[in-house]
Amino acid sequence: MSSEPGFADGRPGLYRAVQPVRGERPASAGVGVHRRGYNQVVGPEPTGMTESDPTPRRRRAADIEYEAVELADGLRKGSLLGDDQQTPHFDMRRFVLEPGARVPRHTNEVEHEQFVLEGDYVVGIGDETHTVSAGDALLIPAGVEHWYRNDTDTEGSFLCVVPKGTDQITIHE
Repeated sequence: MSSEPGFADGRPGLYRAVQPVRGERPASAGVGVHRRGYNQVVGPEPTGMTESDPTPRRRRAADIEYEAVELADGLRKGSLLGDDQQTPHFDMRRFVLEPGARVPRHTNEVEHEQFVLEGDYVVGIGDETHTVSAGDALLIPAGVEHWYRNDTDTEGSFLCVVPKGTDQITIHE
């Protein structure tokens, strides 16, 4: 077995931590770390920033503006990274579900990767219902019906990463 990063057929690969190396904790464990016995290939190597502007970006929380989302009362969205920051492949948003918020059953034309930041709320994905909490992650494939409900007295919020491109939202209720 080769110790070089990549797939068996020679394509480059992206690595993620799967187990510690003999009890050691690497200084920078995670994506991009390549140590024998610690990582495994999980997908193609990212292409990096755009050629026209390779400058990394950072935004302060105080600079993010949140707006109400028409889809549901009590749902707000802040664009963390997107076209204004010249992201090449993905947009990252933060959604806030206020207490009592209900987002109707709907589909999107693009997949969603979500990470719950705070609160406890209910998410329906397809025929399954999940109660989620801070630290949970969700994959909502393109075209799969989903909905949200916050029955608690506290806000819930999540990061949502989507690929660049046009997204058509269709409400199913």
